[in-house]
Amino acid sequence: MSRDITVLEEIVEDIQRAVFQRWANELPEDQRTEEVLEPLANNAAETVLFVIQMYMDKINEAAEQLKDS
Repeated sequence: MSRDITVLEEIVEDIQRAVFQRWANELPEDQRTEEVLEPLANNAAETVLFVIQMYMDKINEAAEQLKDS
């Protein structure tokens, strides 16, 4: 089943891949196993979502402060 993704979802996925790749590249070649890379990919995804959510919260907070002044 094909699923349409939004532009935002596509951007998030691109960032997740970039973070994962950066982290994976830092591992020694002999440590790049499925058991290591799978949790690393999950951590990259969680980290990116956390950072984006925090960023959006800060932007919304600042917008509220500007609106109130």
